[in-house]
Amino acid sequence: MEIKFADLSSSKIYHCMTQTIIPRPIAWVLSENENLSLNLAPFSYFTAVSSKPPLIMMSIGKKPDGSFKDTRVNIEMRREFVVHIAREGQAVEVTETSRGLAAGESELGLIDAELAQLEDFRLPRLAACPVALACELHSIQEMGDVPQSLVFGRVKSLYLDDAVCSSDAKGGLVVDAKKVSPLGRLGAEEYANFGDVIHIPRPIS
Repeated sequence: MEIKFADLSSSKIYHCMTQTIIPRPIAWVLSENENLSLNLAPFSYFTAVSSKPPLIMMSIGKKPDGSFKDTRVNIEMRREFVVHIAREGQAVEVTETSRGLAAGESELGLIDAELAQLEDFRLPRLAACPVALACELHSIQEMGDVPQSLVFGRVKSLYLDDAVCSSDAKGGLVVDAKKVSPLGRLGAEEYANFGDVIHIPRPIS
């Protein structure tokens, strides 16, 4: 089967891409609403972009009525946000926070979420997530006919649960991916767990 995207609507292209570009990491993003409540929402069009500067990128669509999603509005207005890497056991909570709520209504009321303070950062993190990236807005670019908002965040600091990391013989950081147990996004209503870790040494050139 070969599918020509030129013949498809944007929604059908979305379904094709999300069911084949798999698994995708999930950015579980905490931001601050205008009324100072906290917004929490998942995005799986998400990736690391560069190391210097340390940038991540999320692609955020619009609401059904064509307005910007709260996360995009919050980040543009207040600039700071926290990206969490959700664990396998948090799939239900991640899904709950994808609900379309009224602007200013906090998704934290939908789940049992304990918050913890990040050092030298105004916003808190979700205590149950082993990885959290404290970010500030770098830039926003709009792409396509809809358009999608490409939100670039500069990572100011990285929180790692001590239980998921250690040091190697040279003192370098080692993160145990199995202990992080990240939740992966597939298509439709499907998620993936981490599965087996395959270690293949790189060739020496």
